[in-house]
Amino acid sequence: MNKLIECVPNFSEGRNKDVIDAIAWSIEQVQGVKLLSVEPDTDYNRCVVTFVGEPEAVVDAAFRATKAAVEKIDMRHHKGEHPRLGAVDVVPFVPVSGVTMEDCVRCANEYGMRAGEKLGIPIYLYEEAARVPERRNLSNIRKGEYEGLAEKIKDAAWKPDYGPAEFNPRSGGTVTGARFFLIAYNVNLDTNSKETAHEIALRIRESGRTVKDANGIAAKIPGTLKSVKAMGVTLERFNIAQVSINLTNYNVTPPHIAYEEVKKQAATLGATVTGSEIVGLIPKEALVLAGKFYDGSNAGTATDGRMIEVAMKELGLSQLEQFLPPKKIIEYMI
Repeated sequence: MNKLIECVPNFSEGRNKDVIDAIAWSIEQVQGVKLLSVEPDTDYNRCVVTFVGEPEAVVDAAFRATKAAVEKIDMRHHKGEHPRLGAVDVVPFVPVSGVTMEDCVRCANEYGMRAGEKLGIPIYLYEEAARVPERRNLSNIRKGEYEGLAEKIKDAAWKPDYGPAEFNPRSGGTVTGARFFLIAYNVNLDTNSKETAHEIALRIRESGRTVKDANGIAAKIPGTLKSVKAMGVTLERFNIAQVSINLTNYNVTPPHIAYEEVKKQAATLGATVTGSEIVGLIPKEALVLAGKFYDGSNAGTATDGRMIEVAMKELGLSQLEQFLPPKKIIEYMI
């Protein structure tokens, strides 16, 4: 594959194996595409799928997976910890090799037009594909989530970029776009307090929080980390809370910096960080950087493999599920 694009669709189903298998199968049937990972989460009730391929094939696989999902997922019965707009929540296209961000924007538009017209789904473009500034940020589009979309879509300012400008109660809406490699990174706490986790998220995420002064005037207090989105969640199966983080540019804020900042903030709230997890795949460079951070004295002579081992240990990446580099590092999967 000379031209390689990664697609990481997120589906609003993390519990029904038959549905998840059907989505995965639909992707595997497309020639020129390689399915890299399928990661369901029962608490989030969400599944993150990763595949790579040539542009045309990736768009086709994304459409087929969307078709399979909307045929089997009914959002009127969906409940889960993670924010979502629809059965197929978000479909990002990411440049890997031999392609530009503009190529990925074209893929997002081709996918959006096809899914909107043929499946009757309201489609919104975000990040680099956004046509208006208000839609660059995924959280702006998701605001109100599936439950609020019926009213939101009536507003002319929120007319979809593709598909019908009317609420689809079964499938909801879908967001698609082009972006830099995102690392979905969750930090585990020794408490099941969602409030504690969310307080930490407010302190670290770039957007921070909004407060009002004595006169009722609102002001933004930015968080401590750049290129970071975060929220607090609970994982019932483990009886813990997590700071759920999206690292939108790991060159600005890599996982180990986020991990250390969560530790720092947690300590002020009487909580302790116990480990973390990567959802989906991660570039090798991000883990090598973490290894060098924690074992700087040997960074000049140690192999990448050794630095990855150090990162896995220091970040506690196997606390909840075993972290297997051959299945979690994108360079090893392609």
